[in-house]
Amino acid sequence: MDEITGDWDRERTEQFLDEQTIPVRLATHTPAGGLWMLSLWYRYRDGALECATGANAKVVGYLRENAGVAFEISTNDVPYRGVRGAGTADIAPDEDKTVLRDLVERYLGDTDSKLARQLLSPEREEVRIRIDVGRAYTWDFSGRMGGK
Repeated sequence: MDEITGDWDRERTEQFLDEQTIPVRLATHTPAGGLWMLSLWYRYRDGALECATGANAKVVGYLRENAGVAFEISTNDVPYRGVRGAGTADIAPDEDKTVLRDLVERYLGDTDSKLARQLLSPEREEVRIRIDVGRAYTWDFSGRMGGK
């Protein structure tokens, strides 16, 4: 994460990203010049957001055409707080499903559910999307909305 502005310093921002299991809302460009937004599970590692998705997902093609992204990770309940920003995405194979397995455990708690087994199926080809965050803005309305 290169530049952080807003209510939190780097340490508090990284703590929020580590603690939250809210999907990242990711915006990208389509090859036709339109915009595309989707939600993905993420983990925060070494200043970057990492996601996993199927190798044939539309977003993979879009990011290969234009790696620029915008993102937001924010709470849905009062008091509203979160991180939004922009960066560059890099696509790489997740051959051993290392990233995906970590995300399944982070969001589902374990790999024993039907959904987890479907996602981790050997037949599925997965990729890792790494978002190198160029700039981020944080907000925390706890002071005016109550809460933490």
